[in-house]
Amino acid sequence: MQEEYRREQKITEKTEYEKEIELIKTIIKTREELKSNNKNFEYAEDELVDYYTYQIKANQAKLDYLIKLAKIKGIEVDIINNKKYSFEEDVG
Repeated sequence: MQEEYRREQKITEKTEYEKEIELIKTIIKTREELKSNNKNFEYAEDELVDYYTYQIKANQAKLDYLIKLAKIKGIEVDIINNKKYSFEEDVG
């Protein structure tokens, strides 16, 4: 019996608009994670203090990078700061 191979569908490149929307969503999501990490840090005990310190530093570095990237692309960061991220937007 000979196996049949199907050709996979070609992966299409995202449009510039889709990339910008994804960047904005990532900025908002990272900002929300940073806020959560800061709140959790306030109540952390023992080893969790180190964990949340690491998370805060990592998310802050990521957020700084993403905002810099957004500015390079000409995206207004002030508009992003007024948006809330919804996980429901990703599902679907």
